[in-house]
Amino acid sequence: MKAYLGVDVGSVSTNLVVIDEQGQVIAANYLRTNGKPIEVVQGGLYEISKELDPDMEIAGAGTTGSARQLISLIIGADIVKNEISAHAVAASTMEEKVQTIIEIGGQDSKIIILRDGVVADFAMNTVCAAGTGSFLDQQANRLCIPIEEFGDYALKATNPVRIAGRCAVFAESDMVHKQQLGYNLGDIIAGLCDALVRNFMNNVGKGKEILPPVMFQGGVAANRGLVRAFNNYLGLEVVVPPQYGVMGAIGAALLARDTARKKGYTSFKGFNLQEIHFKTSSFECKGCSNACEVVQFFQDEELLARWGDRCGKWEMSH
Repeated sequence: MKAYLGVDVGSVSTNLVVIDEQGQVIAANYLRTNGKPIEVVQGGLYEISKELDPDMEIAGAGTTGSARQLISLIIGADIVKNEISAHAVAASTMEEKVQTIIEIGGQDSKIIILRDGVVADFAMNTVCAAGTGSFLDQQANRLCIPIEEFGDYALKATNPVRIAGRCAVFAESDMVHKQQLGYNLGDIIAGLCDALVRNFMNNVGKGKEILPPVMFQGGVAANRGLVRAFNNYLGLEVVVPPQYGVMGAIGAALLARDTARKKGYTSFKGFNLQEIHFKTSSFECKGCSNACEVVQFFQDEELLARWGDRCGKWEMSH
């Protein structure tokens, strides 16, 4: 039985997914990165291997996310793709006619426009934290509400208040002000959801032609208050896929399946990577005024790769 592994490593979460030949998810693991992508991937691989049939063979592996290059060296990936490609492939596989993808993760948000199954346009917001998972986590913590219940409070609202949502700092101070004025929690949270959707559409979605079906994915899609706010703003029902939180990893696994079939073999190193010692170091190149920060990757003291220089002087990979 052949299966394919996808790993999506972001600044907040690390997602691992194993799919079968038909693209169905066999196992999925959603973990917190906690600033330790190497250790989290090593542990996550071991954990997900215990969920698989012993006869199952990983015939291909792919990585995506902000740490995709680093993790590809650790697991022996057959393909490395950016998040735009991975999310687009996963969404198109689940909903063939999807034309708009809204993806909001822990640290950033993005919109992807597809036409006839091809990415026609996209935009990312990596600057402002307003609306991302980290910001919502922070607000839930401040309000002493479990993040899992945050969206449910919004659904109970009868009269959402107007919150200034163009910036995380303004949004938080406005929420505090509304609390001091005596507005109830549900109305404040619903107002925040509406503000975050306005912020997303006026920044990331600005100038984009939003056509249905619209798919909402990323960990923040669990927030039912935000889903309703998007529905109200767009005037249509956004689709939240069952595996909304790990769509990037699903896309990486699907791309790995196609790549490995063409190659006829896989470079995957196996699940038991906990005994292997990986480490990275960096240095500043003094060769010219660019002063490039060069990253070095070691496996059991053996230098496997370098990257980060503009001219290629130090670049190497096995």
